[in-house]
Amino acid sequence: MGRVVLTVLLGGAALGCGSWKRVGTQDGPAPADQLTQLVNVSSFYQRLGRLAAAEPLPFVGSVAFAAGPADSVITALGLSIENRALAFQREGNLFVARYRVTISFQQEGARAVDLARDEIVRVPTFQETLRAEESILFQQILRLTPGKYKVQVTVRDAGSTAESRAQGEYTAHSFNPGTTSAPILAYQATGRGALTDPLSVVLNSRGAVGYGADTLLAYVEGYAFPEATTIPFRVQDEQQNVVYTDSLRFRGGRPVESQVIRVAPDSISLGELKLVVGSGTDQRSASALVSFSQAWVITNFDEMLDLLRYFGEDDRVSAMRKAPPAERSSLWREFYAETDPNKTTPENEALNQYFGRISAANSRFTDEGTTGWRTDRGEVFIALGAPDESIETSPGTAGRVVRWTYLSHRLSLFFQDETGFGRLRLTPGSRAEFERTLNRVRRQG
Repeated sequence: MGRVVLTVLLGGAALGCGSWKRVGTQDGPAPADQLTQLVNVSSFYQRLGRLAAAEPLPFVGSVAFAAGPADSVITALGLSIENRALAFQREGNLFVARYRVTISFQQEGARAVDLARDEIVRVPTFQETLRAEESILFQQILRLTPGKYKVQVTVRDAGSTAESRAQGEYTAHSFNPGTTSAPILAYQATGRGALTDPLSVVLNSRGAVGYGADTLLAYVEGYAFPEATTIPFRVQDEQQNVVYTDSLRFRGGRPVESQVIRVAPDSISLGELKLVVGSGTDQRSASALVSFSQAWVITNFDEMLDLLRYFGEDDRVSAMRKAPPAERSSLWREFYAETDPNKTTPENEALNQYFGRISAANSRFTDEGTTGWRTDRGEVFIALGAPDESIETSPGTAGRVVRWTYLSHRLSLFFQDETGFGRLRLTPGSRAEFERTLNRVRRQG
């Protein structure tokens, strides 16, 4: 059972989920060729109730509601974007990208609430422009009237004109005395003392928590309880099994009270995790994602181990594969910590880069009748990155040959379609050269 910590959050007391870093550092299927979810798949997030858009400019968004003054509803909209989705340009000593977010909340029979914001992202190195995990957090606070809304969000990259759109339907409930908000998944939250105070949260728009490593933070407000009151709280896994139950305790006599729920999913099953507050018509819930990292949507242990075949930690991967289920969480924590090249950041940059390359390989190598990461070119790309030079002879014909050159490794590799069916294989000599180079790179750390 996962550990759950409940914390009363009084007005003005700021709480977070530890040190976290966003705009800052860089960066297929499983056994049956059916990898269910990998690296920010929009359909998965949409199933969780998120605003999610795919290429050419993928993003994930969430909408949260809290009580405002009088009968208004404070609405927080957050977006999670990856640096690599934007076109950066060099400006002085920095790399700069610009994007525009257009937001529309449409209620039937009422005038739409529309707004647009232009944003700038600045990073100091080119490597940071390639980050494949959450690296940009956008947030907008609005005030609405209660009701059902059709929400549409468009993100447009000013540098490339790439644009993606997501939409969904959300209900802004009235917050009557004696009710609570839904759990608001956040990175940081500051409790309020009055309904006129601003809602101060940094939304976790993906609602993702790393299996065996992170802690999920959920912020809950209670409104105008006349006396001390307990509200039921439970956590359900993807199969609707209740994995934890407890109560939130409100003191009463205050216009707004706040509490923070911390869930450490060190033994909760992977996949969707539902946090439910209250019961009956006053029940409110939020869905989170328990994955192997906040950066990757991978929720099956065997799929993860299969995907790690090129990572170069065969002994550790084999130990996790043979371990009984009860030991997998602790072994994964050890693996995550021991392979992390930078212990000062919450991310494992090596794994982030690795899975970013898997995602890129699946996008790049689509012409061989199998998923990109399983091709020979995918294997080399994941292990060594993109080549400095790629030259193809007789494209589209039998005997097709592709040459990749890596200048820093003094390496040239040849892929050949010997059968004429479009499958490019490393030639025997190139396979040997690749493996020698890869062994040398891994020894050098």
